[in-house]
Amino acid sequence: MPEQETSTLSFTVESGDERLDKAIASHTPDVSRALVQRLIKDGAATVNGRPSKPSYHTQAGDEVVVHIPIELPDQVLPEDIPLDIIYEDDVLLVVDKPAGMVVHPGAGHTSGTLVNAVLAHCPQVADVGGADRAGVVHRLDKDTSGLILVAKDEATRTALQRQFKRRQVVKTYLALVEDQVQPSEGIIEASVGRDKRQRKKMAVTRSGREAQTTYRAIEYFPAHTLLEVHPHTGRTHQVRVHLAWLGYPIVGDTIYGRRRQRLLRSRHFLHAARLRFTHPNTGEEVEFEAPLPQKLANVLDQLRRQ
Repeated sequence: MPEQETSTLSFTVESGDERLDKAIASHTPDVSRALVQRLIKDGAATVNGRPSKPSYHTQAGDEVVVHIPIELPDQVLPEDIPLDIIYEDDVLLVVDKPAGMVVHPGAGHTSGTLVNAVLAHCPQVADVGGADRAGVVHRLDKDTSGLILVAKDEATRTALQRQFKRRQVVKTYLALVEDQVQPSEGIIEASVGRDKRQRKKMAVTRSGREAQTTYRAIEYFPAHTLLEVHPHTGRTHQVRVHLAWLGYPIVGDTIYGRRRQRLLRSRHFLHAARLRFTHPNTGEEVEFEAPLPQKLANVLDQLRRQ
């Protein structure tokens, strides 16, 4: 069962000496105080990164974060948004998703998503995988660019998902990370699950699901390394979490990496560059490639000049 989509509210308490539930309710006029109290009890609200109680008396400077369930629209509408199509035939579509585009409709993103764009390009996918999936077989984070597979019918979607589940799809990412990675290649095997303190983040945790990522350095710079990365499992934020846990966070990743960024401020340097899989109709192995976006190429040129 998928988790309820949420919107995130965060604020800093100014004067303090007010019950937590009352303080949150004053910032969310459309949410009942009873719901606010339930969210606090369920751990969906934190104070300074820790769960609290509705009766907690706030103090000036407290950082409050609340995840509020939202209702998604019953119908996802097609939108005439340009798609960078790498390949298309009768049963599937390979799209190069730009950074900044959300894949599926969700909290705060009920339009302008890849699903909205795909529905306008091929309306027949409306019921493939569900109304909010539109045949999209897998996903990428909002600020990750690169290749995404779209199935045009249910049989193709099922066949492609089976390949993902059996780890028969080879995914290749390019990632620029902080510092010089040593050793130059390796395997990261560390379970990934929900961060216990910050519900919107993932983390390496014993209670998480098995996750495996291999990497290889392809270019070194004085304070950075360009990696070729292969995630062999498909956990949420896996590549970002694994590389940060190893001590080499991705450039531009303010969630799992350094908050202050020099090279990239509007996205992180992670690009799904290649996809290799077996075509469900022909049985032939096919591979597609998406060129590095110009913004990321410019960062590498800058580092090479230095």
